[in-house]
Amino acid sequence: MPATAAAPGGAPGAASEAPGPGSGSSLVMVLDSSGSMGDDDGTGRTRMESTRTAVGTVVDGLPDGYPTGLRVYGADRPRGCTDTRLVQPVQRLDRAAVKRAVAAVRPKGDTPIGLSLQKAAEDLPRPAGGAIGTRTILLVSDGEDNCGTPQPCEVAEQLGKKGVGLRIDTVGFQVKGAAREQLECIAAAGNGRYYDAPDAESLARQLQRASQLSADGYRLRGERVEGTATGAGAPVLVPGQYLDTIGPGEKRYYAVGLDAISTVDFSATAVPQPGAAVDTFDALRTGIAYGTGSSCVTDTAHFYQKEGATPLTSAVARIPAEEGTRACDRAGRYWLVVERESKKGSDAARWPVELLYGVEAPLEKGVTPAQSQPEYGKGGKEALLPTGDPRDVQGGTGFNDARELGRGVWRDRILPSQTLWYRVPAGWGQQVRYDVEFANEPTVGRGTSTYSYGATQLFTPARFPLTGGGEFTSTTMYNGRPSAVRMGGVPVAWTNRYEYRSNVQPVHAGGDFYISVTLGARAADIAENPQIGVVLRVSVLGDELAGPEHHASAVAKKADKKGNSNGAEDSSGTGGAGWTGIAAAAGAGAVVVVIAGLVFVRGRRGRATQTTRGSA
Repeated sequence: MPATAAAPGGAPGAASEAPGPGSGSSLVMVLDSSGSMGDDDGTGRTRMESTRTAVGTVVDGLPDGYPTGLRVYGADRPRGCTDTRLVQPVQRLDRAAVKRAVAAVRPKGDTPIGLSLQKAAEDLPRPAGGAIGTRTILLVSDGEDNCGTPQPCEVAEQLGKKGVGLRIDTVGFQVKGAAREQLECIAAAGNGRYYDAPDAESLARQLQRASQLSADGYRLRGERVEGTATGAGAPVLVPGQYLDTIGPGEKRYYAVGLDAISTVDFSATAVPQPGAAVDTFDALRTGIAYGTGSSCVTDTAHFYQKEGATPLTSAVARIPAEEGTRACDRAGRYWLVVERESKKGSDAARWPVELLYGVEAPLEKGVTPAQSQPEYGKGGKEALLPTGDPRDVQGGTGFNDARELGRGVWRDRILPSQTLWYRVPAGWGQQVRYDVEFANEPTVGRGTSTYSYGATQLFTPARFPLTGGGEFTSTTMYNGRPSAVRMGGVPVAWTNRYEYRSNVQPVHAGGDFYISVTLGARAADIAENPQIGVVLRVSVLGDELAGPEHHASAVAKKADKKGNSNGAEDSSGTGGAGWTGIAAAAGAGAVVVVIAGLVFVRGRRGRATQTTRGSA
């Protein structure tokens, strides 16, 4: 089965490029051109004139080639509830054509929002070849539907439950009362967000946010697979990376054959539409089951906020006991299980879910591993981190195109509802430690009395989310004033797998550790600028060791072109962690599928564990 197109991991500028052909991502703007759009917006210009300017700003900011179209309603006749027309087809972005199309629109008629939403969904190309992307309808209106049939909220609900990846964002231009309530209802039912625009400046700002959020959606990757509702007939997986979908209340099973001595890692990342309606305790659960109804291990991840959906990752591991006497230590057929729990009123759409399944072989006979390292030590919250002027970087959209960072100070920009991703290599004996600072930003209205949040998460190479173990707190309140979060992991040690602390056990293999940074959806009501500045101070502490064994020697540090060791501040990473990605291709005539592996390089590191695992 074909994999979704995605930029190579860590490629410079990956997050700024348009999704590749066949990715399934596209945008159609739906503009209110009813008679009221000819009214003065308070600046001496009509609402339509201000909308033209805002649309021009939007298309100038979209990535080159991003599939974009334009539909209008109320532009052709003074009266008529069928007055909706596609004036620019959804195709490879032609900025000049979109601007010409909107410049030719003259406000005249009625407001058939429900019908326009139905037509807009048909305007968006269907994903080809099994791709899963973000298909966005961006509705701009200064009033409510005055046609009645079909009802806009009902249309949005039907579209939101149909297929995967469709979202409807709405922007209310100088609306209040019933008109605003209707636009909020459409966005909530359509897996999207409502943006309030009381003036021309805020209209341009909110349109930029919504369109860029669409273009920078999570780039999924993996071989398509369809889990079953029970263990019977479940598809059999081999180590690699997979894509499936999951609906509210569903449980998905995948069969695997395990030996009696290897560690098994399994993670699931659900990717709802950014900012879609969720409840604090909506959950994604993973598990490994053995036999009928028996569970070896489970893990549950929650959103822990109501502002809007973000990517959600749950991960588990089957780690055989040293004595090998437990039921789940046996060789045989096991099931990897993913379950989604949703409260009433939460997003009802099916979510893409990215699965990563890996198997770690035990140490070679005769190798004595170093002792576990369950303490933060120098990597605690008071650790000294890099200082100095930050360098610009652009985070990725997910695990698959996360931007590589080395030790240093980095600066990025983030949208409300967005999650940015970075990766930091760390090897045996090393630990990742970083701070995230959300910038001081000019606010709108009473922005300082409105609060959103900033958050970060650190993941192991097998995508296990680390909790901070009581040393760190992963979220902070944000109201436009400076705010920061600190996060880190313990040193990488093979025997950490036998610890029972949730922040220690997963840190048992080196590789790329992942950092996610999230800004809450409500920040759209706070900040004056479309994006908000973030600064990351990143360090990898400790010398990298040549392997997991006791008394392993330190790896010699390579010098950069300036003669500095790679422990110095740089932007090229912290050196290899002893793992390398492998690309596997399907047979002749089939589509290439990237099923990554992280395999220990024996020649460079000496004796050690060997891992086969799907990777980013």
